[in-house]
Amino acid sequence: MSRDILPFIAPDLSALAKALGRELGLIDGKPGHVQLLNMLARTVGYRNFQHLRAASLAEARLAEPPSAPEPIDYVLVERVAGHFDADGRLLRWPSRYGHQRLALWVLWSRLDAGAVYNEFEISVVIRNNHLFGDHALIRRAMIDVGLIVRTVDGRQYRRVEQRPSGEALALIRRMATRVAA
Repeated sequence: MSRDILPFIAPDLSALAKALGRELGLIDGKPGHVQLLNMLARTVGYRNFQHLRAASLAEARLAEPPSAPEPIDYVLVERVAGHFDADGRLLRWPSRYGHQRLALWVLWSRLDAGAVYNEFEISVVIRNNHLFGDHALIRRAMIDVGLIVRTVDGRQYRRVEQRPSGEALALIRRMATRVAA
């Protein structure tokens, strides 16, 4: 098992020594390895060593430069855009699964972020954005691919906040310009 190298920074050495002295005074005998790690972490404000470790690793991940942008398949975007009319409504359900998933992102983008919908309200939004008359198919597909979630009893629906893929963003933008024009 590899070890993560974690920085340990104590802004005040005197406060560290006092806090460590108090921690050592509370135990009998010599502290074990894990006990000592937890004591050190608590002296600089963390709950325990795992808290310090998680915070340090999260900070390192956030400091990493973003990865290179993914290439966008504009041919795919153009094909899926053909399933929408001039007003940005879905004309027909695509036969290919990949096209279906991409088309669902456009409908996802038309749901309000953070809004809670009941079944009737979400069905109205879907009905207003497609023309082939099967809003239940779209609603189920959006749940299946994880774009919306619903409560167990089916009373509440919410959009799942996530970053769309490059193709999905390109298609959403293309449909937005169609609707605006």
